[in-house]
Amino acid sequence: MTGRQQPSGASVSSVEIEHRFDAPLDVVWRAWTDPERVSRWWGSDPDGVVTSAELDVRVGGRFEISFRDPSGDAHTSRGEYLRVEEPRVLDFTWSWESEPGAQSRVTVELARAGDATAMRFVHGELVGVSAHDYAPGWRRTFGKLDAVLADER
Repeated sequence: MTGRQQPSGASVSSVEIEHRFDAPLDVVWRAWTDPERVSRWWGSDPDGVVTSAELDVRVGGRFEISFRDPSGDAHTSRGEYLRVEEPRVLDFTWSWESEPGAQSRVTVELARAGDATAMRFVHGELVGVSAHDYAPGWRRTFGKLDAVLADER
């Protein structure tokens, strides 16, 4: 897994992560698009629990995913799908319920890599948008997805 981010102290405009999942493309696609599967890995806290996941995976469709961390704090992310090209591309807006008006954009590009799946992930349009440190959070989240995919093998 690799990631690019601007140096500490600079305004971050995007987070880019390349990650390889040891699972076939269609399995990784379902992990991103099926509410039951999303509920098993979403959120950067390793001990967090998804409390609801609603996904209408089509252009113009919306998603809303809520999870609770071990301290009991609830977090809700939501957005609108801008581009859906099954099983390779998801492009959607991103916002936190706790940060009204702070919207960014996420692009997930998936490609076959033998029996595995290569992902290029970009969380962009972040300048001045959110106080979150997205790079480590997304990396932890993809680690959780790795574990879920390993359990499915």
